[in-house]
Amino acid sequence: MATYLIDLSPSDMQRRLGDALAVYVDAMRYPRGTEDQRASMWLEHTRRPGWKAVAAVQLGDSDGVDDGGRPLSDAELATAPMLGIAYGYCGAPDQWWQQQVVSGLQRIGADRMRIAELMSSYFELTELHIDPRAQGRGLGEALARRLLGDRTEAYVLLSTPEISGEANRAWRLYRRLGFTDVIRGYHFAGDPRAFAILGRALPL
Repeated sequence: MATYLIDLSPSDMQRRLGDALAVYVDAMRYPRGTEDQRASMWLEHTRRPGWKAVAAVQLGDSDGVDDGGRPLSDAELATAPMLGIAYGYCGAPDQWWQQQVVSGLQRIGADRMRIAELMSSYFELTELHIDPRAQGRGLGEALARRLLGDRTEAYVLLSTPEISGEANRAWRLYRRLGFTDVIRGYHFAGDPRAFAILGRALPL
C-alpha cells in the first residue's frame, strides 16, 4: 500500500466530510458525536477566502499502480481511505478566531504595530490531523508543507492545546517546522483548556 497527498476542492470536502471528521475525532480522542457538532462549521469554512485543504490517502502499491499494472486514477485516489486531513484559510477581522487572538495579544501587552503586522496578512492553519494508526510516518509534516507551500500571506498562525513539556507529536511537528510562540496559556471563550498560539513567517 502507498500513501498519496491530494488536494481537496470545496465539493470534495463536502463529499468526504464524514471521512475527514472521523480522522479528526480519532486524532483528538473526542467522543463520538463530535462530528455532528463540527460538520456545519467545517463546511462553512470552505466558503472563506483563500480556503485550501489537502488529504493523505492510502491505496494501491508503492509504485502508484494497482496489482494489474494500471496507474491509479484521480477517481480512485478521491475515494481512497483517508489517513490525514489539513485545511485553512486567510485570516480576516470578522472571524471569531482572529478576534480572540487580537484580544489575547492586547492582554499580554503586545505592541499595536506588531498586532497589525500579524493580523494584516496571515493564513490560519485551522486543522491538521492524522489517523492515530498512521502517526509517526511523517504525514503531518508532508500535509503541512503541501498546504503551506504556495501561500502568499506573510505569516501562518495556528492554535494547539498546551501540553506539559510540549511532549506530543503535534508540538514536535510545529517546532520542527519553525513555529514560535505568539501567545501561551490562552483560554478561548467557552473552552476550559489552555491553548498556545504559534506562528511563523511564510514561505515555509
